[in-house]
Amino acid sequence: MPIDEGAAQILRDDLAGEAIVEKKMFGGIAFMFRGHMLCGVHKGGAMFRVGKDSQAAALQIPGAREMTFTGRPMGGMIETDSELLADDARRKSLLGIALAFNRSQPPK
Repeated sequence: MPIDEGAAQILRDDLAGEAIVEKKMFGGIAFMFRGHMLCGVHKGGAMFRVGKDSQAAALQIPGAREMTFTGRPMGGMIETDSELLADDARRKSLLGIALAFNRSQPPK
């Protein structure tokens, strides 16, 4: 999947001030937090690592769906389209859930 630079910049702006490392992954860009994947972008959308315990809450956000990158659901991962990324409130809600989950994990 080609990198969507516009989406990447939106997330860079949202994550300003956080200790984030960008890594090319899955044909897109992954944003790493304390050694764990926090979120990532690809053509037409993004993915967020929200954790299995928070997945149901994340799926309540309109436009969020289970990530099926490999053809089957990936527990704890949420996928979105570019429409959700353009909506500040929905995007920041998902990002908040993902940050909370990743902060609960020990650093790698």
